[in-house]
Amino acid sequence: MLFRAIGLVGTPYRWGGNTPASGFDCSGLVDYVFRTEAGLALPRTSREMAALDAPTIDRDDLEPGDLLFFGKRHRVNHVAIYVGNGRFVNAPDAGGTVRLDELDGYYWRDHYLFAKRVLTPRLRAALAAD
Repeated sequence: MLFRAIGLVGTPYRWGGNTPASGFDCSGLVDYVFRTEAGLALPRTSREMAALDAPTIDRDDLEPGDLLFFGKRHRVNHVAIYVGNGRFVNAPDAGGTVRLDELDGYYWRDHYLFAKRVLTPRLRAALAAD
């Protein structure tokens, strides 16, 4: 799943986009990766994803595949996929492309809100076996 996410780096940003051919916005990217690689359909927006009934994970306990949520004043406006070693894949803004960023990077460290683990242990094990 992470190879798929990283393989999409460079795909153009497009608001409302949810395929490599059309480009991606942040939630479209996350849904596409989880749907195509894990068979897990996620809600359409970052706020809806943030509201999922899934465990909230401490920043020190992040694992690859966890969803990271960013925003201002505790209001979610961005979602990304954690890939490990303090890095994540995301589709950050108009005019840009899908890219790898660092959690401690400028902007991101100040706008990080929380993380959720939507992959169950069973699904993680199945993905690792593939």
